[in-house]
Amino acid sequence: MSKVQLYVYDLSNGLAKQLSRQLTGRQIDGIWHTSVVVFGKEVFYGQGILITAPGQSHHGRPLQVVDMGETAIDEETFDEYLNEISSHYTADKYHLLDFNCNSFTNDCVGFLTGGSIPSWIKDLPSDFLSTPFGAALRPTIDAMFRRPFPGAAPTPPPAPNAAALQQAASASPNPALASALLQAVASQAQSTGSLSAPTSLPRAPVPGSSTVAAPIHICTNSSSLHGLLQSHRAAVVYFTSATCGPCKMIEPVFEELAHQKTHGVDGARLAFVKVDMAMGSGGQAGAEWGVRVTPTFLFFLEGKKQHELKGVNAPELRTQVDLLLYQAFPPHPHTKLSLPAVEALSMNPILFQQIPPLDTVSAKLVASIDAASSSADLQTAKQAIVSAVLPYLKSRFQEKSAEAKKPAIPATPQLLTSFTTATKSLVNALPPVQLFPLVDMWRLAVVDDSIVANWLATTTNPDALQALLDKALEALDSSDPAQKSSGRNYILTVLRLLANGFAHPTLSRGLLSRAPPAGKRPQVTRIVVSTLLHEDAAVRTAAASLTFNVAAALQKSRVEKLRGPTAGAVPVAVEEDEEWEAELASAVLEALSNEVQSEEVVHRLVAALAFLLRLSPSYEGQLGPLLEVLQARDTLKSKLEKGGCGENGVQKPEVRKLVEEVATKLCP
Repeated sequence: MSKVQLYVYDLSNGLAKQLSRQLTGRQIDGIWHTSVVVFGKEVFYGQGILITAPGQSHHGRPLQVVDMGETAIDEETFDEYLNEISSHYTADKYHLLDFNCNSFTNDCVGFLTGGSIPSWIKDLPSDFLSTPFGAALRPTIDAMFRRPFPGAAPTPPPAPNAAALQQAASASPNPALASALLQAVASQAQSTGSLSAPTSLPRAPVPGSSTVAAPIHICTNSSSLHGLLQSHRAAVVYFTSATCGPCKMIEPVFEELAHQKTHGVDGARLAFVKVDMAMGSGGQAGAEWGVRVTPTFLFFLEGKKQHELKGVNAPELRTQVDLLLYQAFPPHPHTKLSLPAVEALSMNPILFQQIPPLDTVSAKLVASIDAASSSADLQTAKQAIVSAVLPYLKSRFQEKSAEAKKPAIPATPQLLTSFTTATKSLVNALPPVQLFPLVDMWRLAVVDDSIVANWLATTTNPDALQALLDKALEALDSSDPAQKSSGRNYILTVLRLLANGFAHPTLSRGLLSRAPPAGKRPQVTRIVVSTLLHEDAAVRTAAASLTFNVAAALQKSRVEKLRGPTAGAVPVAVEEDEEWEAELASAVLEALSNEVQSEEVVHRLVAALAFLLRLSPSYEGQLGPLLEVLQARDTLKSKLEKGGCGENGVQKPEVRKLVEEVATKLCP
């Protein structure tokens, strides 16, 4: 008997815990590297399988030691197992996300104890890839760790494409930080061949057998296979062997399907698994399921075997994979509907780009500052507006004069820090009625410059956007009618600023994220719900526009999940929340019921409702019954009748068609 331990290292040395939320919008506590300690030695995988004295690898001291129990297997049997699987765990097959040190330790722990490594380690790649930053970075990582064809000599990873790295960085809430980190990662990977290139006490190198194509899981024993079946809703398990000629014919089809079918589906619950019957305890894993010949494919749903396919039959393999996916992830009922009016709607955001006289805007703000106080903070804010922010905006928006137009002033961190600090000071000192020129400056800067948008999305100390939203909510929640009325211009400009935020993926995600401190979904929702019923028509129009942008971003996220993101586009990835979506749908229907003046507002609200409903995961559970209770169909159809919107109801043919389609096909 020997004790089995899992040594856990953080390859980021604490950086993931500190920076992950800024980079991905999600807390990731470490980039985990693991090794197995048993029989007085530490065994791990990187440049092949390596062995060292416990705690003496180049990774230093483990961050955590996890007790995995005891093994009844003797050391000689374990050494034989390592020799058998060494032809799989070769340096050329290492992949940061799909086939790494944790894949190896999970196999070893399964062989030794029948268990598996903790899910917070196994699930790290899928957690990372589920973020927009991870999804955008995936092609670059694949290129960095591309595996050679069978028989080819191992080669160092190619230099990552600079444009690809920049595009991946743009998907992060903090592109500048992400770009710097990615360049460092790329340089390390280029020089070492992997992010955790081991150097201590290597075993004799073994040539690679066959290419392992991501995202295929490799299993060498029954325990690992059972763990995968338990953690994935659907699985296709391919039993093969290195000496099987027919396997070499069908394997490229299996690899192609693995690449194709894990995108646009719930990848965290779908697995393509490869078991080599001649490797490790692969033969025992096959025997457990009655596999006697290779190639054999088994199809599992919820851990239960559904079908078995033997031999080389590519068309049948494709058919059975599609059938399994259909059973595991049935298509949304809306995919069967003909919705030409809804599908004709653009998912691009509605933006407010009008340019006011900038000198007049600045003069109004300066006059309010001078009338308020001569405090040092306000005078510093005034200086920042006059000497930094105004010249920046004028360089980007003023019309060309007879002279050659000067180059636009860049939004440097120094300029944005001054703008943010000034905003905080002014919001604390001035009432809403005097602050709308300040918000208008942000509105223009955001719509024109992604650097400004990214700043607002990621800079939280101080948080200019949070300060502006809190002031808007203060005005909206006031019980004083005079204060509510005087804050009209401020509320209107905040709505337009928020609408413009959807021009940029990073800020869009921040506005729709619940994660503090950067996530602003609760505040944005409160502002939307409060202003859709505002007495002022311009405010209602801006609120309807913002609501449309929110719903369009949600719809774009759903479409990407079905079809995959558009080539070259940054993924949207909005988190679904049925309570939140029901609240928005209810607010939209109430606003529609009350809107009898503006056909433009009706158009935007109906389009927003269409996007909230179409492809919603909670449509059959909560949204559908809610629509029925709220008599959504009748509310929509009333807009087409006399007095429903204007004297004779909605008049524009395209709007009438949209209202009828949403009422009859998306409302129960």
